[in-house]
Amino acid sequence: MYKFFIRPLLFSFEPEKAHHITFSWMKMIGKIPFAKTILRSIYQIENEKLSREVFGIKFPNPVGLAAGLDKNALLIDEWENLGFGFVEIGTVTPLPQAGNEQPRLFRLPEDKAIINRMGFNNDGMEMIAQRLKNRKSKIIVGGNIGKNKITPNENAVDDYIKCFNCLYDYVDYFVVNVSSPNTPGLRALQDKEPLMNIMNQLQKLNSTKAKRKPLLLKIAPDLTNEQLNDIIEIAITAQLDGLIATNTTISRENLTHENAKETGGMSGAPLKNRSTEVVKYLHQQLQNKVPIIASGGVMSANNAIEKLNAGADLVQVYTGFIYEGPTLVKAINQKIII
Repeated sequence: MYKFFIRPLLFSFEPEKAHHITFSWMKMIGKIPFAKTILRSIYQIENEKLSREVFGIKFPNPVGLAAGLDKNALLIDEWENLGFGFVEIGTVTPLPQAGNEQPRLFRLPEDKAIINRMGFNNDGMEMIAQRLKNRKSKIIVGGNIGKNKITPNENAVDDYIKCFNCLYDYVDYFVVNVSSPNTPGLRALQDKEPLMNIMNQLQKLNSTKAKRKPLLLKIAPDLTNEQLNDIIEIAITAQLDGLIATNTTISRENLTHENAKETGGMSGAPLKNRSTEVVKYLHQQLQNKVPIIASGGVMSANNAIEKLNAGADLVQVYTGFIYEGPTLVKAINQKIII
């Protein structure tokens, strides 16, 4: 029903408008008596073969929602009904920010891709923390954190520390985002020295808490092997709990749609191979020392299995969810059981 009715309807609207419509529908459906039970009976799969213990957290299944779709934690109680094992909110910044000017979100249907230059638009850490505090679902939540656009890079660590402290009580793990291409200068923080400083300071803060939270790093797919080696060194030295590979790409290789000319980060099917290559390289070099969450180009159950076979412990979907709908999550979990 999604691909033949709901998706064509949503795709008749501008992408950002369709996003808001979808969220409104999901909120409305969630309030209908018995809707929760019906959705869970359709999409949820409970099977011990799906259970994964990764960085000290037991995930009911290895399929998560990637950061960026529910930036503001608006649907935390709804995602579990669609079969997700975990959800990542954000990217969250200390201060609310509007993001870049619209239009800033573009579909490439022939390529099964999306280009976005959203620019960390979000409601700010305090409002998002309040929503998380009031949630009813017990689904595992990751907090993806970043810096405000107005914060200079030399002060970036202060923004990450503020977000960490504000969200600490309400998320199960943290993800440091220095790899989005849509905040000017942000990717410079992936360089060895500034990144090591951010991760070391966050780990130092983490160690002062009553119970430390897993700390992960999300990396870009556009890094060279030499840069990936630096990431590996940082992951081991800073004792990171995991890596997420990968964020969106600035590459436009093999795209056919006219929207390929738009600037921003590209996600979806064209990112699949490069994302898997990065996962495989990290896995081979790390030798199971640091868990990996695969994100990028998971458009089918087979794509997810490729990521897991390449060395990923968990997978996340975003663009695949937009093109394929919630049956994608169920299909991945069914494929894993088989």
